[in-house]
Amino acid sequence: MFADLMNRLLGKAPQPDPQGDYRRSLAALLVRCARIDDDYAPAERARIDRILISRYGLTESQAAELRAEGEALEQEAGDTVHLTKAIKDGVPYEERGAIVEALWQVALADADRDHAENAFLRLVVKLLGINDVDSGLARQRAQQRLSG
Repeated sequence: MFADLMNRLLGKAPQPDPQGDYRRSLAALLVRCARIDDDYAPAERARIDRILISRYGLTESQAAELRAEGEALEQEAGDTVHLTKAIKDGVPYEERGAIVEALWQVALADADRDHAENAFLRLVVKLLGINDVDSGLARQRAQQRLSG
């Protein structure tokens, strides 16, 4: 499954996403963010589902199914570089800020900001090609969304 996905996603030019491959990559990246501190909390799973519902207009059951696909892909994926490369190559820069915001929402969902989560987010931001200013703004939006 992972090899086929990577073969389709890692072409030389951005390609259309008729089967939701970028969605699965994003779901896997969100799951990896939640699992990075070795505590995959219910609040984080619920936040992932809400992000997927909001971003893709899914029902609750569709979001849970996509999250489950993301959980499987995350376990198969090996390193984070492949997941972020697929997203970077297929998602315009303007949308990648929303992805960073979603990742911050997951990292902050359990109200326990961990060093591993901070390091993971710094790595992902760099791999997605997001500049520091846009990354900081995405974190602020995530914090406001969670507190409001």
